[in-house]
Amino acid sequence: MAVKRRRSSVVPPPPGCPLTACMQFLKGAWTPNVIWYLREGPRRFSELMADIPGVSPKVFSARLKRLEQDGIVTRQVMPTSPPTVEYSLTDLGQELTPAIDAIVQVGHKLKRRHAEQRFNKTN
Repeated sequence: MAVKRRRSSVVPPPPGCPLTACMQFLKGAWTPNVIWYLREGPRRFSELMADIPGVSPKVFSARLKRLEQDGIVTRQVMPTSPPTVEYSLTDLGQELTPAIDAIVQVGHKLKRRHAEQRFNKTN
């Protein structure tokens, strides 16, 4: 006997849904990491590169430019010799930090749960 398929009672998001737009933005390569490390204050490019291992300078530079275009990050050239650049979160970027913090907290819980499941399988 076939099981009847139940229809969802949840209304699908409207076109151009803000949730979808935000999640599309956050899934960009290295975006959550940049927001995470800039939440405490300005950082230079080399400092951010050291904080986020595994990203190439070319890709990371492109990501920072995109974040600047999106109004999440500001780029300030410092009058030093040689010139240095500092990145910081805009007010809009700061608004994303509670969401990133919440995602990190859920990530910790998921990791603990996964570790417990592995432990229980071996015992």
